[in-house]
Amino acid sequence: MLLFVAFLSINNGPLFVKQRTGRPFLLAHRGVAQTFDTHGLQNDTCTAERIYPPEHSFIENTIPSMQEAFRLGADMVEFDVQPTRDGKFVVFHDWTLDCRTNGKGVTREHTLAELKQLDVGYGYTADGGKTYPLRGKGLHMMPSLDEVLQTFPDKAFLIHVKSNDPEEGRQLAQVLSRLSAAQQCLLTVYGGDLPVASFHEQLPGIRVMSKETMKSCLIPYLVLGWSGYVPPACQNTELHIPEALAHWFWGWPGRFLERMESNNTRVIIVGGDGSEFSSGFDTPDDMKRLPSDYNGWIWTNRIDKIAPLSKKENSEWYRHCA
Repeated sequence: MLLFVAFLSINNGPLFVKQRTGRPFLLAHRGVAQTFDTHGLQNDTCTAERIYPPEHSFIENTIPSMQEAFRLGADMVEFDVQPTRDGKFVVFHDWTLDCRTNGKGVTREHTLAELKQLDVGYGYTADGGKTYPLRGKGLHMMPSLDEVLQTFPDKAFLIHVKSNDPEEGRQLAQVLSRLSAAQQCLLTVYGGDLPVASFHEQLPGIRVMSKETMKSCLIPYLVLGWSGYVPPACQNTELHIPEALAHWFWGWPGRFLERMESNNTRVIIVGGDGSEFSSGFDTPDDMKRLPSDYNGWIWTNRIDKIAPLSKKENSEWYRHCA
């Protein structure tokens, strides 16, 4: 028993783990975005109606928002996609248009041309509708997926499929299959189990993540990871690890990161226990909770606050994609 305990300690501890240096990698959720009160949120809550007083004029999921996020130091930007009636994709979060825009109805029931006429800043208010500080500032700014990929051919993105429709995954795979191998290497797709599975079937070389891929990797790892075993399902994927649960994974952080990276798997630590709405590392105090030697990826909703706290090492992590 003593020998076994010693083996567990050595095999999953920091001894013999290559020393990790440099800052954490930064994933900017929706670029530079307006933040909002997350208390009591439901899936259908209009978050644009509960923003905090704006500290900047950037609007999530727009090209200026992404440009600013990369300028500040983001290593990757997350954005949402919705299909259009004419077979395209727009970069937009909501299933419907009524919350954020001056449009009405289901997003996917409109053409790309119709959606690009809208004002994506129309519905934002911090005072219960007395004023709308971003109204008029998002006119014609809902970008297509093609526009984003053409504007940032050498930048990394996490693309969020917002439905659980397998056809949407196949459609997205057709779009991304037209890109060069170098640009595909910079992309990851996540979302519902069915579209992610159909996407992965079409484009197995691009990293993916869904609840199903997470479970397929992490449940076997919890059982056998003490031995150093990494399940095949962990290969070439992405893992979003809630901060409160991270210590349960064998070898966290250094050995765990080392094992996953050797399988071409990206690990992103998110805030809380996984039950909160898009919780991230958004304040200096949040950053202090990270292990001192952690230089993996972190999810942040406030790239404008977090990037200035980080040194600039590791900014070219994606060089192997060229």
